[in-house]
Amino acid sequence: SSRAISSHLISSHQIMEREEKVTWAETQSEPSGAPAARPARTSLSKYKSIRHQVSLSEHRFDTRTLPADLQRVYGHLEEKFGEQYALTFVFTVRTASELHRAWHMTLLTSKILQQIKDKFKMRMTWELGVIKLKFRVEDGGYELHRKVPYDYDSEFQDLYMKIAVALVEGRIDIHQALNFQSQTKHGKHTAASGLFLRDFPGRLVLYPFQAATCAVIFFAGDWYDAGIAALCGLVAGCVEYALSTIGGDAKTLIDVLVGTSTGAVAGLFYRYDGERTCLPAIFLGTLYWFFYGTAFVIGILEIIAGELETGVVRFMAVSVKTFVLSLGTTFGMRIVLDDSMSAWLDQKNNCGQIDLDDQWWRIPLYLACSASALGQYRLPIVHYWRGLIVQLAGYEVQYQAAKYFAKSDISNLGVASSNVLGCMAAVLVAVLLSNIIDKISYYYNARLLQRNLEPFSPFGEFMYNLSAWWVRVSNAIGLGRKTDLTFLDMEESLRTQSRELNDPNHPRQQITLKKEEEEILLEAIVGAEGLNIWSLLMPTVYQLVPGSLIAKLWFNAVFPPPLIDSDPIPLPDGSTITTKIPDSAAEAVFSNLMVIATSLALGLILGLGLVQVLNWIFHRILRKCMMNRRTSSQQSMMNRQDDRQTLLTADADDDPDTMHETVELPEEIKDIGTSGGGGGEAAAGKLDLVDKNSSSSDGQVSDAK
Repeated sequence: SSRAISSHLISSHQIMEREEKVTWAETQSEPSGAPAARPARTSLSKYKSIRHQVSLSEHRFDTRTLPADLQRVYGHLEEKFGEQYALTFVFTVRTASELHRAWHMTLLTSKILQQIKDKFKMRMTWELGVIKLKFRVEDGGYELHRKVPYDYDSEFQDLYMKIAVALVEGRIDIHQALNFQSQTKHGKHTAASGLFLRDFPGRLVLYPFQAATCAVIFFAGDWYDAGIAALCGLVAGCVEYALSTIGGDAKTLIDVLVGTSTGAVAGLFYRYDGERTCLPAIFLGTLYWFFYGTAFVIGILEIIAGELETGVVRFMAVSVKTFVLSLGTTFGMRIVLDDSMSAWLDQKNNCGQIDLDDQWWRIPLYLACSASALGQYRLPIVHYWRGLIVQLAGYEVQYQAAKYFAKSDISNLGVASSNVLGCMAAVLVAVLLSNIIDKISYYYNARLLQRNLEPFSPFGEFMYNLSAWWVRVSNAIGLGRKTDLTFLDMEESLRTQSRELNDPNHPRQQITLKKEEEEILLEAIVGAEGLNIWSLLMPTVYQLVPGSLIAKLWFNAVFPPPLIDSDPIPLPDGSTITTKIPDSAAEAVFSNLMVIATSLALGLILGLGLVQVLNWIFHRILRKCMMNRRTSSQQSMMNRQDDRQTLLTADADDDPDTMHETVELPEEIKDIGTSGGGGGEAAAGKLDLVDKNSSSSDGQVSDAK
């Protein structure tokens, strides 16, 4: 029983760290290029995982596939500092670009870039804006600019993060990492079901589904409105498909033409079907796909975190682009309706016909709507259950808290509190779920990758069998990746060859795989990295954010809310009069928007802060009662993982205090200094940096430069 308990407590990070230490020591003892000595019989205290036993063929990354400007910079860096340094710069640029394209927050992308920079001693900086990215290397000696519009892509958000982590932790080399990035870009590591929803025309099935469910669950529509919203969603999807296919300047017309088509189709139903259509529900449900509410919240989060320029630009861009959608919708109404304003204001009789509190199908309908959002975010279908759990937790806590506060608090404080609690709940559930998934996956990966030779406990065997069963079932129903099933089937063969290789009496000298099998092995190694919780959190934030409120703000600008009667005013003669005054509730859209968006951003921060507090309690108190201890390298690896997931840890200042510091220069720069014939401390590789504000430092700073 003690062995079972210890087997359950040892984490995958500890096993992989032990594996790395053994491999590093053994590789250092052998000269480069020397034939590997026959391994001794493997013991439980010293062993190699399968990736160290397999003789992988060398597949060098083809730099000719890079863009022309990146090729030029690569050539200069390769000539001066070597291939490894140059390829790492290429990898960093590609990682930042693809994570940005997949809608990974700039704050989090900077963290993984910083880890790559620290690991490989890169001398580079970057600026990650809303659309434009800038990369500088060698103190600005070379600078690259990229214009990368972002899209929703949870799968790539997770995969590109895992590739970078695998490189930083030394589980793949730079050529393997770059080749894996190229394969990922071309969909080689995406299931066939995911490829269907990843791009048009298969993606068209999501538009009407999301429009119909959103019209009912969020915007007070009924099932009749849901049907019209589904038709409008299909038309909007076809418009985006057509303009995206044309490409170029045509893509800039997507927002205005989508809005126009939605206003025209819904307006026709309103005009010719008895004026019983809830236009706001149809408009907001259809345009939900195109709203930028998530970006609005992220912009506020960036402002709070100190990224003022990026946050403010994103904030303004979201507002303007949503106004284009709203104005386009009013153009469509004007085309088909004689009195657009009356149709928009005709909400009292047509909207809010269903009381969701009394409907048993409220949660199933929300889950259906959330599934469409996960499809929009391109999350692998086999992982939908993960996203739905996090989304449901955030939604239900927000919904129930809002009902509770509404009973006693009519101010916006109750709304803000419910949003904070909902977002915090989503963060906690996402972190807990990712930890559970990592624990379950540990046994599966440990056996298939041969990271642990110790027999599993009954609990471990159950977890392995559960994971293997899920791989087989997901492939049987056509949703999983075939490569996962292939690698599972390779397990027995690899284990047999490994036993033969480690048997001194067996003639086997190496384990060799076909090219396809090598790629599957690398896919398994990368996939074994920890889950990126933000690939689950971003779709959840998407479901909680107030994108529709931004649209309502602009609709109110086009169709001003009607004046309402004031309270009766008594006159001296005993009579009363009433006056027309603005409807403060209808005009308070912007204040509601700011309350909701800011409270959601604070909910993310507070949720992550609570996770850090719980981690501190767990590691500092509970770990003292356990036998296993982490080494310093294991703790560093865990710290890097925590840093990648949170927004609260601060990076090093860009303006450090340089008074009387001694800086060790890299070997490459030392060589450059000595080859130029210079002497003194600069040639020896050290510079004494003096505060430039000091009155006696002018000459010394000039010499240092």
